[in-house]
Amino acid sequence: MSTLRLGLIQLAVGATKADNVARAVSKIQEAVSKGAQLVALPECFNSPYGTSYFPKYAEPIPGDSTNALSKAAKEHGVYIVGGSIPESADNKVYNTCTVWNPQGEMIAKHRKIHLFDIDVPGGITFKESETLSAGHSFTTFDMPGCKVGVGICYDIRFAELAQIYNQMGCKLLLYPGAFNTTTGPAHWELLQRGRAVDNQVYVAAVSPARDESATYHAWGHTTVVNPWGEVIATTEHEEGIVYADLDLGYVEKVRDMVPIGKQKRHDLYGIVKK
Repeated sequence: MSTLRLGLIQLAVGATKADNVARAVSKIQEAVSKGAQLVALPECFNSPYGTSYFPKYAEPIPGDSTNALSKAAKEHGVYIVGGSIPESADNKVYNTCTVWNPQGEMIAKHRKIHLFDIDVPGGITFKESETLSAGHSFTTFDMPGCKVGVGICYDIRFAELAQIYNQMGCKLLLYPGAFNTTTGPAHWELLQRGRAVDNQVYVAAVSPARDESATYHAWGHTTVVNPWGEVIATTEHEEGIVYADLDLGYVEKVRDMVPIGKQKRHDLYGIVKK
C-alpha cells in the first residue's frame, strides 16, 4: 500500500449511548463509501465528555459499543480506530480506544496514559483523575505498508510517547481527542504539527463536534498534518468527515531530505559537564 485514505469522523455526540453508537456506525459506512481505508472516531464517541458521565456510560470490552465497531469493520472490510469509550474493568474506569481490522477482530486496545488534569485560571478546570484510571502501555498496530501509533487526547502533549512510536517504526500517529475552547485554539494544531515535525510522521487528531448546549465544549477542528508539518486536511467545529490521502512514501522522502533520524545522538550531559 503506497497511499492510505483516512476518514476521520467529527461526530456529534448526545446523551443517548445507543443513538451515539448508531450514528457512528452510519458515519463509518459513509466514510467507506468515499473510499476510506482507515476510519477513526473521536474521544468518547458513545458518551458525553465529563467526569460525571464516565462512570455512568462505562461498559466492559467487549460490550455493546465495541461489538458494533467489530460488526461495522467486518461488514465494510475496513480498519476502524474506535475513538474511545469509558471502559469498566477491575472495578476501575479507563478512557479506552479499540482498533479493529477488516475481519472484525480487535487488534489493539489503548488506555489513555496521561489523564487530563488541568487548571487554567479564567479558562477551564478539569480533572479526569476524579473518575478515571490511567493506562500504562504503548499501542501500535500494523496495516499494509504502515504502522500506526495510538494516543488519546492529552497523550499528544507528551513528546516522548510520539518519539517512542517513531522508534517503533510508525508512519502515522493517530490521536482521538476532545480539546476544548480554551486549550484548542492555543495548542490543538500546534501540538499536532510539533509531533509531526519532530518525528517526521503523519499526525491525525479526531475531535467530536462542538455542542454548545453541553457542559463541555469541544474545539472540533479535526486535522491531519504531514511529515513536513503542513496541515493537509481540517475542518471547523460542526459534525462532518475529514478525508486525507496519505502518501506513505513521503515519510521516507522527508527523512532523506532532513535526516535527523540518521544523525549521531550527542551526549549532552557529557558536553555540559565538560
